[in-house]
Amino acid sequence: MTASLRTVRAPGRVNLIGDHTDYTGGLVLPMAINLETRLTYEADPKLNAPEIDSAVENSNTARYINAVFAELQDAGMNPSVIRGNLTTTLPIGAGLSSSAALEVAVALACGAPCTTEAERVHLARIMQRAEQRAVGVPCGIMDQLICLVGRANHAMLIDCDSLDVAPVLLPPEIDVVVQFIAERTLAGSAYSDRVAQCATAEQIIGPLRDADVESVRTISDDVIRRRARHVISENSRVRDFATALTSGDISLAGELMYDSHRSLSTDFEVSTSQMDTTIDDLRRTSGVFGARMTGGGFGGCVVALVERGVNVPGWRVSAADGASIAE
Repeated sequence: MTASLRTVRAPGRVNLIGDHTDYTGGLVLPMAINLETRLTYEADPKLNAPEIDSAVENSNTARYINAVFAELQDAGMNPSVIRGNLTTTLPIGAGLSSSAALEVAVALACGAPCTTEAERVHLARIMQRAEQRAVGVPCGIMDQLICLVGRANHAMLIDCDSLDVAPVLLPPEIDVVVQFIAERTLAGSAYSDRVAQCATAEQIIGPLRDADVESVRTISDDVIRRRARHVISENSRVRDFATALTSGDISLAGELMYDSHRSLSTDFEVSTSQMDTTIDDLRRTSGVFGARMTGGGFGGCVVALVERGVNVPGWRVSAADGASIAE
C-alpha cells in the first residue's frame, strides 16, 4: 500500500422508530451501525471521471457513483477524480442504507467538506439528491444524514424539517438485533405513491409535522386519512420513544415499537405478511422488549430491542460514529 492511499468508512443505519416521516419534515430516531462500506482510494488527475471497473459499470453501484459525482459538480464542489476499491459488510437490498453509505463514501473520497456539523448536514442534502437522481425515488434525508452524523453508543433524534440532531444514549442493558426478512428496493415500489398521498393530506390539513390526530378526521378519503394518521402518530411515538430510552423505561420503548409496526402495517400498508408474522413471533419471545419493521418497507428487515445476552437470531449491531477518512 502506498502512502497516497486513503480509506473512507461510511456506516449503514437501522432506524429504531420513525419511518415515512422524514419526507414530511417529521421526526426519526436512527442509529449508524457497525456494518459499513469502505473505499480505499487515491486521486488520479489523469482521469476525467471516477474509474469504474467493467464488472460494475452497468450495475446500481455505477449509477450511484455517477449520481454522486454529478451532484457534487452541480453543487460547485469540483470533486477530485479518484481510483479506488470498494468493500462492504452491509447486506445489499436489506434496507440498512447500503446506498447511502456508498454515496457518502464516494463523496468524501472525492473531497466533499465534512469537518463541521454544518458541512455534514449540507453534504447530506446533496447526497439525498444523488439518491433521488440515481433511482428516481423521492426519498427523505434520514439515511444520508445519519451516515454522516452518527455517534457511537447513541441513536440520533433528527428533526427532518430543521435538521437539528440530538444524541440519545442507548441503555447498556439492551442489544439491538436486526433480522433480514426479504430483499427489497424502493425503486418500482409504492414508496413514491406514499409520498404523494402524504402530500395530498398536507394540502387538506397543512404540514403533517404540525398536525394532530384530531385534524385527520377532516380528511374524507379513507386511504389519505390513514396515511396522515400514521405520520402524525409516528412523530408522537418518536418523541415518546426518545424520552423512554432516556429515562430507562425500556418496556415502554418496546411497546412503542410494536405500536409503530402496527401503524406501518395497517395505516401505511408498507409491511408484508412475513414481516407481520416475524413481529408476532418476536412479541412472544422472552427477552424481547419490542420490535418493528425498519426502513421504507415492502421487504427489508425488522429491528428488535433485546435484553442483553438473550439469544435472538439476527445481526447484533452496535451504534457507530458517522463517516470518516483515515490515512
